[in-house]
Amino acid sequence: MAETGFEPRYDDLPASLPIFPLAGAMLLPRGLLPLNIFEPRYLHMIEDALGSGRMIGMVQPLAELAGDAALAPVEEGVPVYPIGCAGRISAFGEAEGGRFLITLTGVSRFRIAGELPPASRGYRRIVPDWAPFRADLDAEPPVDIDRPRLTVATRRFFEMNGIAADWESIERTPDGKLVTALAMMCPFSPCEKQALLEAADSAERCRVIIALMEMAGVEDGRAARH
Repeated sequence: MAETGFEPRYDDLPASLPIFPLAGAMLLPRGLLPLNIFEPRYLHMIEDALGSGRMIGMVQPLAELAGDAALAPVEEGVPVYPIGCAGRISAFGEAEGGRFLITLTGVSRFRIAGELPPASRGYRRIVPDWAPFRADLDAEPPVDIDRPRLTVATRRFFEMNGIAADWESIERTPDGKLVTALAMMCPFSPCEKQALLEAADSAERCRVIIALMEMAGVEDGRAARH
């Protein structure tokens, strides 16, 4: 079941937030993140969130603990990065085996001001500080990016990683939406994903994406010559 017409307001952001620590998964404001939920504590988290505002926070475990894992759940109590992004459950469905298939729509980043005792059903909760990222709730202004350079870097990066793409659709995508989509879906390491999350705006995020992609191309070229 999908939800439409939600317009988040700063004063409505919650004072406490359940968090889902997941290495390699990164949500950005206005981004869409599909998730397959199967662990009991996170099934409980989704059930509770659906009954109380639909908001959960996505965070990553600290880089030295996450390694190169991609979309890997973490052990209870593992330290996480201090900045994450809250999303609203905008689509929800049930699947075989008691799983939930959800889509999160990114609302706002937050800084963890403190951690609360775990919920009675086992998932972690935090006190979010929304103030540093209040602008995340504003409509995104026009983004000034080097689109040609981004396109060249993306084509090479996709080719290196065997990623198929609908290039006509990509070319039609507005700059801000393209930067958000690339940051979220490209197979960067957890610490690289965190750098993209913490970038001040889409223009800075684009510069980081280009740097990461071009660096990967240089490293791939060096490996090919050896």
